[in-house]
Amino acid sequence: MYHDLLIPTDGSDASATALDHGMEIASSTGATVHLLHVVDLGTEMSASGLGNIADDLTETLDEDAESALTQAEERADEAGVTSERAVLEGFPDDAIHQYSADNGIDLIVIGESEGSTLSEQLFGSTTEDVLDSVTTSVLVARE
Repeated sequence: MYHDLLIPTDGSDASATALDHGMEIASSTGATVHLLHVVDLGTEMSASGLGNIADDLTETLDEDAESALTQAEERADEAGVTSERAVLEGFPDDAIHQYSADNGIDLIVIGESEGSTLSEQLFGSTTEDVLDSVTTSVLVARE
């Protein structure tokens, strides 16, 4: 039923929950798991006017991406699941939608945390934005 699963990961607890669900599905179906980290363009843009801080922030965001994807790959290896990794820069919901469309994704497994920040209350969460923007089936894994 599923050949290609997309699991966006940022290293958070919500992402870990999505990885657990995604790995279970992939190991039972033989699907390939696509691990995606999106370097949030909004975060980079907000720091762009801050001189050297922007360079430091970009380096930190790149390190965060590498760390999140390495941890996710280790989980895939432990589960015996074939995985591919990618880093995109952009707004998370747009990047997830585009990656899904470009790679023939059958199912997106995305985490959603129980708490919500003020920003999420005002602007909506990435999970909600993905649900609104994709035509692919989505499994929302809650902590």
